[in-house]
Amino acid sequence: MGRLAFRGAVPDGLLYDAASDTWLRREGDEVVIGATAFGIFLAGEIIAFTGKPKGAEVERERGLGTVECAKTVLAVHAPVSFVLLEANEAAEERPAVINRDPYDTGWMVRGRPTAWETERSSLVDAVSYRAHVRRIEPAAEFL
Repeated sequence: MGRLAFRGAVPDGLLYDAASDTWLRREGDEVVIGATAFGIFLAGEIIAFTGKPKGAEVERERGLGTVECAKTVLAVHAPVSFVLLEANEAAEERPAVINRDPYDTGWMVRGRPTAWETERSSLVDAVSYRAHVRRIEPAAEFL
């Protein structure tokens, strides 16, 4: 029996990085970043999350932290460059929240972007990200 197709959310109003399957939300001069439901689907259930320490300078496409899944540990790649202001301690203590609510309480890090004007163009909206998901997973269902 084959695996089930992706069935999950890709909310409007967020920006997405298709290369890292992460989402980003601007909040004033800060960004909040997390893994997409599709990224979690591909990786498998997240059983641990560790963010980089406060003050870390993270470059676009470099690790902002790690997630542990049943069979592997993966770096979560940053969709933009930023200085880390806060890792989500609640998600580090209880990583199931990332699986359950990746776009709200399951966010991973908050930071101050350092190259927003040049890197913003690499991000896509929800419509484009859904098209990316369908290219990989044609039977995907969006909630």
